[in-house]
Amino acid sequence: MDVLLFALSGIAVLSILLVPLSSKVQAPILLMFLGFGMVLGEDGPGSIDFSDFSMAYSIGSLCLAIILLSGGFDTKLKDMKAAGLPAISLSTLGVVFTALVVGLAYHLILNAPLAEGMLLGAVVGSTDAAATFMMLTHSKLRLRPRLKETLFIESGLNDPIAIFLTLTFVAIVDSGATLELGTLFSAMPNFIQQMGIGTAGGIAVGYLASAVNRRITLPTGLNSPFFLMCGLFTYSATALAGGSGFLAAYLFGVTVANVGGAGARAQASKDRTAHFHEGFAWLAQIAMFVMLGLLVSPSELHVMLLPGILLAVVLIFLARPLAVFLCLAPFAFTNREKLYIGWVGLRGAVPIFLSIIPVISDGPLTPHFFNLVFIMVVASLMVQGWSIGTAGRLFGVALDQDQGTNTAAKS
Repeated sequence: MDVLLFALSGIAVLSILLVPLSSKVQAPILLMFLGFGMVLGEDGPGSIDFSDFSMAYSIGSLCLAIILLSGGFDTKLKDMKAAGLPAISLSTLGVVFTALVVGLAYHLILNAPLAEGMLLGAVVGSTDAAATFMMLTHSKLRLRPRLKETLFIESGLNDPIAIFLTLTFVAIVDSGATLELGTLFSAMPNFIQQMGIGTAGGIAVGYLASAVNRRITLPTGLNSPFFLMCGLFTYSATALAGGSGFLAAYLFGVTVANVGGAGARAQASKDRTAHFHEGFAWLAQIAMFVMLGLLVSPSELHVMLLPGILLAVVLIFLARPLAVFLCLAPFAFTNREKLYIGWVGLRGAVPIFLSIIPVISDGPLTPHFFNLVFIMVVASLMVQGWSIGTAGRLFGVALDQDQGTNTAAKS
């Protein structure tokens, strides 16, 4: 136990110390976590042999639930009112459009079944909330509130849709069924069940936990752990009931953060809870990315390197921008803002995590599928992550530019 604790705590400490380093060099911190995991892995100096995809999926599920729970605590309903509809459009139809374009590209480039392509599209369909938040913060770019909240809310909401689509297409690929409209429509009852139970469970338990917390006086230090355990209970109970546990965890956090008493005392309690969960979310992200880095075998990446780069180009320069323009057509965004939202489509932990599912299932896909998604995510973090500030200034969506122009005009 001492050796295990020494290793895990040492890895965690070194990973945490990478955060300020990434800010100084303007590097995507999640990419640094992945690289650290690869250094520790079997092909790196660490020589840790970790290839248990099933264990990685179990650990990743818990980490993702904690990350989404924290994201819910950071979501304010007043922001949802301003950016909710466009964000919901992007997090639902946007994921579907992205999956369709990437799926067709996979089918044409690798001459593979279209169902496998749609599975890949579903896996890489969601954007990463942590990567989006951190890279925008590091870039020190000031955006119009509606634009900023659209990006943040979309990245928090689109994971459950991507997870559902991934599970649906894994079932189709594993069964060898023909990909046709009838097959897709047959999944609709399951979709309604997943979203319905997930929504009802997250909101109901969130209200219940808030009411109990108001009526029972807990020691100050136990309030935040109480909500953490309630959130994980909501996630697992909803999953056992046949709903989307990830959606339930997110909505539980949203509900707790936006209901309850008013006043300075209640706000202080909510702030402490949000900070507590932010710390846990950081640890979950570190654990998830370092573990996923350990799972990668760099010596095998060359097999899927060219297809991965080609599909990343399709994702970044075609699929994401097209999905954004289609989904935001009914809303009052300028073309420059749409271009920027299209560019800030950072992929992160969730696609790599979801790529584990077809590998551990009984279907034909091998760890090469995992490596393909890994290459696409790394490309997204490098190309989009490093240029997120430059793109904002290039597209003219930074408030600093607008203010500078107005100041010059007045003078």
